[in-house]
Amino acid sequence: MSTVELTKDNFDDVVEGPDGKEFVLIDFWAAWCGPCRSFAPVFERASEKHQDLTFAKVDTEAQQELAAAFEIRSIPTLAIIREGVLVFAQPGALPEQALDDLISQARALDMTEVHAKVAAQKAAG
Repeated sequence: MSTVELTKDNFDDVVEGPDGKEFVLIDFWAAWCGPCRSFAPVFERASEKHQDLTFAKVDTEAQQELAAAFEIRSIPTLAIIREGVLVFAQPGALPEQALDDLISQARALDMTEVHAKVAAQKAAG
């Protein structure tokens, strides 16, 4: 599966998906960024291996508003949104094995527990 270009216009459709249970990996990048260009093939190969997940790219130059909403300060930054919850966000290009491990960890999350923690945080403050 190829990656989707994520913009502020299609963000909700991509991240929420038809059933609200989407699992989206987002690569925040820019054309001038060397590490971003190095990470791109790793991200693309992962998208081919994990075709049940949505892989999206955000060009931080073209989508400054979206990058600002995620408080992107360094690129590349990888973010994972699962069932509408940001479960991971970290700058830096990952090697292929580390990305595969991260995807496995995100798959293993108990989303019922994650949603309960989010609800508790919202109620507390």
